[in-house]
Amino acid sequence: MTIATLSLAGLTTACGALGQAVDCNEVATEVTKISNEFTTSMASVGTDPKAFEAAGDEAAKKVKDLAGKYDGELASALNDLAATFDGFEIDPKNPTGAMESANKLQGFTTKIQSACS
Repeated sequence: MTIATLSLAGLTTACGALGQAVDCNEVATEVTKISNEFTTSMASVGTDPKAFEAAGDEAAKKVKDLAGKYDGELASALNDLAATFDGFEIDPKNPTGAMESANKLQGFTTKIQSACS
């Protein structure tokens, strides 16, 4: 299963003020790291629904912790991303549901970039 990976490389140039640019760079680095860890763990869970959900829960926890460092639109975007990770599950009756959740991840790149600008 291929999970969409967030690409936040352009965040540092999207941020205006110097202090905010540092924060946005940190956010980009952390979110990319969390997303990559999640994607890597997906390769090892196979079709184990509990392991899949646990990986989503772990990614959600890490993003929520990151969101706690910020406020306003950036915190909101990160909390929305955490909720998406938290919602990952494998439903044997709807196996494409997990991919629908994964596809939603890409939308957070724009949302986080917007919050950083």
